[in-house]
Amino acid sequence: MRQSKELLFIGITGGIGAGKSEILQYIRKHYKCEIYLADEVAHLVKKAHTPCFLRLVELLGNDVVGADGEIDKTVMATKIFADEQVLEKVNEIVHPAVREYLMDKLEAAQGNPDIELFFVEAALLIEAGYGPLVDEMWYIYADEQVRAERLRRSRGYSDEKIAQIMKSQLSEDEFRKEADFVIDNSGALMESYQQIDKKLEAFTWQE
Repeated sequence: MRQSKELLFIGITGGIGAGKSEILQYIRKHYKCEIYLADEVAHLVKKAHTPCFLRLVELLGNDVVGADGEIDKTVMATKIFADEQVLEKVNEIVHPAVREYLMDKLEAAQGNPDIELFFVEAALLIEAGYGPLVDEMWYIYADEQVRAERLRRSRGYSDEKIAQIMKSQLSEDEFRKEADFVIDNSGALMESYQQIDKKLEAFTWQE
């Protein structure tokens, strides 16, 4: 059994359509790990009556609270995109709350000898400053044409929308500059799985 001090903290990032979800599903199934998606954590820390929730309501107004008592995503999005300064203030509230949540989970995992790998996934992981926090930053790469085809097929996105989203994200060179390990997910998933298994050969494999 591995010692808890050897827990490896890994960030997973990559552009839209790169296939991060499929990669993480495979890792979750075959390795002793915990995996957190930053978008899901951001939703959790905004739940009603949390400190993050209260600060957001104070910033955005009571009308941001929906009939269910939770923050209305549509109203919040409207307020954010109407004013770039509001977006910055929201990020200043949400990002530290997400980071605190993840660091608490990481600390708990370090005391669990049955967890060998701790993953955090986000498209904006590098921009959010997680580089110095993680032991390794993994970049899930896929060719732009492959990514575009996946998005057209799975999400029904138009070429215009795909181009707009890709333009807003880091370039391949920027991702690679910050990455400690690159998984080429342009081809068959089995090829990506082989890259992962080779990288993680020192860790416990689970059928």
